[in-house]
Amino acid sequence: MSDAGLVAFGAVSALGGQWNAVSAGDLGCGARIAIDRDDELTRAGLRNPFAARVRDLDGEDRVTSLLRRAVGRCVDELDCVRPAWQSERIGLILGTSSGGMRATVRACEAVARGQGVREPELVTYFGSVAAVARGLPVLFDPVIVVLGACASSTLAVGLAARWLDRDSCDLVLAGGFDEVTVLVAAGFEVLHATTSTPPPRPFRLGRDGMALGEGAAVLALARTSRREAVRVLGFGAASDAGHLTAPDRTGLGLARAASAALAEAGVSKVDIVSAHATATRFNDASEAQAIARVLGAEAGRSVVVHPFKAQIGHTMGAAGALELLACVDAMRRSVLPAAAGAGPIDPDARVRLLERTAPGTPRIALKLSSAFGGSNAALVVGRDVEAPRSRERRPVYVSRAVHVERAWPSATLGSALTIPVERIARADGLVRLALSAVLALEESRGPLAGAGVIVGTVLATLETSAAFARRLREHGARAVAPRQFPYTSPNAVAGEISIAFGLTGPSFSVGGGWHAGLEALGVAAVLVEAGDVDRIVVVAVDDVGPDSQAVAGGGVPSGAVATLVTSNPTDACARVGAVSLRRGVNSGASLHPGYESLMPLTRCPPPSRLESTSPPDADAKVELEAL
Repeated sequence: MSDAGLVAFGAVSALGGQWNAVSAGDLGCGARIAIDRDDELTRAGLRNPFAARVRDLDGEDRVTSLLRRAVGRCVDELDCVRPAWQSERIGLILGTSSGGMRATVRACEAVARGQGVREPELVTYFGSVAAVARGLPVLFDPVIVVLGACASSTLAVGLAARWLDRDSCDLVLAGGFDEVTVLVAAGFEVLHATTSTPPPRPFRLGRDGMALGEGAAVLALARTSRREAVRVLGFGAASDAGHLTAPDRTGLGLARAASAALAEAGVSKVDIVSAHATATRFNDASEAQAIARVLGAEAGRSVVVHPFKAQIGHTMGAAGALELLACVDAMRRSVLPAAAGAGPIDPDARVRLLERTAPGTPRIALKLSSAFGGSNAALVVGRDVEAPRSRERRPVYVSRAVHVERAWPSATLGSALTIPVERIARADGLVRLALSAVLALEESRGPLAGAGVIVGTVLATLETSAAFARRLREHGARAVAPRQFPYTSPNAVAGEISIAFGLTGPSFSVGGGWHAGLEALGVAAVLVEAGDVDRIVVVAVDDVGPDSQAVAGGGVPSGAVATLVTSNPTDACARVGAVSLRRGVNSGASLHPGYESLMPLTRCPPPSRLESTSPPDADAKVELEAL
């Protein structure tokens, strides 16, 4: 890992702004809880209408306002501590779980009334990032929007450190954002994941789930040799490859991600574990097992665990970054944070929780995150410690790609993947398209088990979200379909691929603009180059139906392209060179499918350069050297 240090940040949660948003608590006091009964969720008729809201947002699109506030505060700090920052090479890597879901619901209602969509860009997952980035007087490279569900901002910070390590940037703005919407709250409630008796009680007997929260956090990371700086020392990511919504009961996937982060950091002992801690029965138990597995049984029971979601709600795409900053606050103020909730610890989820914030000298923290699709990510951050040496960069190669125009029949996919046909049929069109492309890739490249998977998509799950929103509108929040909700997450695509093909490496989706195919290829190349995994399946996919056509303006074809990024030149068609993902946040007159930019890889030899096919993305490119 590079000397990736925190030089500034912007944060907002239901607790307030900046350090208030991520406070590790006051000495001798219990944890401050911001979760309360929520008016919007109550009006929608939810059984468990509890959430942690950010107050006093301005009148623009709510999720955009959240992100703009966090970015603005980060910029204000940068202006003070790094006055010339705007002249540097700057990256932008942000994560979100639900993106513009409120705008999606409004757009679907307009389409149902036969009206046009007024602001189609805000309906996309990257719309808020685009709107905020255009307000800043800089050009970003790379621009990446991580769609890794509730692990998104942890992944974003790890990717930011990777880009700094390869000297592609001087400064990276990394983090995540999300708001609370009825659609998402109804989905989690129908999965029996939300509490009926707040506050949540993670790791305790009788816990019954989480409450959603909203917020945003943006960390400005840059290389620094200052020992007193808080630095990202290690990063790891891995997939359970087991179930779309339930964690691996043994915690193995999360443990592999944490072990990779600890190994890179060169440490085996930590002072704080910032837990994912959703206060659901199986997540907490598997996470406790993962902690014990990577730290040792004795250390796993004695290290202080901080379940911050029980205070600020589950902020989804913002969770990892906000929770990481709470560890930074504990380090800077020399405290060990208290845990919200009450009651005896569950013997099957045994960890150490503090009733009150205590004095201490924490220097190293481990942040854990898990997400729909079985995606796991971990970060190790430290203060007043030596940074580990940077990894040696490896050459990266790419195979000839395959292209499918439509999903294969469910019976064909089920037979080839030994998956029940009814389960394939339950999946949405985006998943079936992607599975078809990866199956075609495996037929040409051989078994893929053990690889990672990165999915790039422009329209993401717009079609599925529209169908879910329709059912919610017609039947009410208590009648939504539990099996449909997980497919409103773009990370479900990566998750189903990892499950079907046994892909246990890093697994998540990206979609920062019309350059989504190149975005996925570039992210995969950087992870393979850094040694995070030897092989990554890259899938660029878009499934277009009536609702997404209404948003896109018509004429956008469905399809998927899959290729293999690897450290092994055998059977590759080109070596990957320079990667530039610049200006992906600009809007265009119409949408273009993200897979088009990877179509040249279906030829062998490929061209010397892959570029985005949409004019606003003319600067997004990946250089190739034919073998």
